[in-house]
Amino acid sequence: MKKIALHWKIIIGMVLGLLLGLLISYTGNAQFSNDWIKPFGTIFIRLLKLIAVPLVLISLVNGVASMTDLSKLSKMGGRAVGIYLVTTIIAVTIGLLLVNVFQPGAGFSEEMRASFIERFADSASSRVAQASEVQQRSPLQPLLDMVPGNIFNAMSSNSNMLQVIFFAILFGVSLVAIPAEHGKAVKELFKSLDKIILKMVDLIMKFAPYGVFALITSLITDFTGDDPSKATELLLTLGFYSLVVIMGLFIMVAVIYPSILKIFARVNFSRFIRGIFPAQMMAFSTSSSAAALPVTMKQVEEELGVSEETTSFVLPLGATVNMDGTSLYQGVAAVFIAQVFGEDLTLADQISIVITATLASIGSAAVPGAGIIMLIIVLEQVGLPTEGIALILAPDRILDMFRTVVNVTGDSTVAILVDKAVGNKPGIEGTEID
Repeated sequence: MKKIALHWKIIIGMVLGLLLGLLISYTGNAQFSNDWIKPFGTIFIRLLKLIAVPLVLISLVNGVASMTDLSKLSKMGGRAVGIYLVTTIIAVTIGLLLVNVFQPGAGFSEEMRASFIERFADSASSRVAQASEVQQRSPLQPLLDMVPGNIFNAMSSNSNMLQVIFFAILFGVSLVAIPAEHGKAVKELFKSLDKIILKMVDLIMKFAPYGVFALITSLITDFTGDDPSKATELLLTLGFYSLVVIMGLFIMVAVIYPSILKIFARVNFSRFIRGIFPAQMMAFSTSSSAAALPVTMKQVEEELGVSEETTSFVLPLGATVNMDGTSLYQGVAAVFIAQVFGEDLTLADQISIVITATLASIGSAAVPGAGIIMLIIVLEQVGLPTEGIALILAPDRILDMFRTVVNVTGDSTVAILVDKAVGNKPGIEGTEID
């Protein structure tokens, strides 16, 4: 019997997890999910996080060390960051256009507003406090945060990924700069380590369908508890807002990225989607670009034919600085909150949202929930009440899954563009390829 492809196994796991989650909610036994199913999802997330730092460190050193011309690294980095900024600005602009046209927050009643703020007051207060700490930092704090004082401390947490990237690039550049005979053994070591870490990814991905099943089941039961009517009421109340966000994210995946790939790289987009689909499913189930990074790198290199030196540099960088989906969501959420509170935002305010959301996305943690903290900074920038985030906390976890898919798709798109720009030809160029 023909072997079932990994992405189909993941989809089956997602569907079964959704059905079981709803069944558990209707039978009023959410504790069963927390005790016996959720731990397997947690184990899967930990396995992905376990290899994230060594994967980035090893692959980035290996990629940089494989370059004989260091000017190529500078060219690659400049193009990657430039494209990331452009796509982020496009994403925020699309979000603002949609939320202004459809105005999902205009029909919110006073009673519903008060109910949601009361329900999520504690969570909103903690997010406001975290955002306040970020705002009080020095303007050059992101630059300071990028340089580690101790590489072992930096590698102890996935939230320090920029520091790991900085060290890996410095190490790789130094390896290229020394005489070839002195660096040969180290280069061979990192090539071997790269093969080992990719084999670890293969082994972990065999567990992916079961991990995704557990994650989706626990998500549904956490969201609804033992009362599924809560989910129905919540989805009806915030469904319009969520639909606007998802519509914007869909435009990015189905219109913007295909247009960019078609115009600048002449890429077969259907082949592109088939190639990164497992990474998109992983992003959807984990809500983390960092957790999906091992799968993204594997798919972009092996299925899409992008060179190893490009994937090992551009994708880890993108997982940290490219947040197209998150930025679009922040634009929609900020105006939605303004509409709920009956406050009109001027054109200058909305331009400020574009700039702030773009800058806030750079270096934000590639983990679930980071978008909420960045959103508070956006709200403060345009003078909106930060308590308004209580209104969007309910669907945030689900929307986080969708916007992470956009982030990962954007990372892969930029990897193809950069690979072509530096003289390589990705394996999906041209419409004649199946």
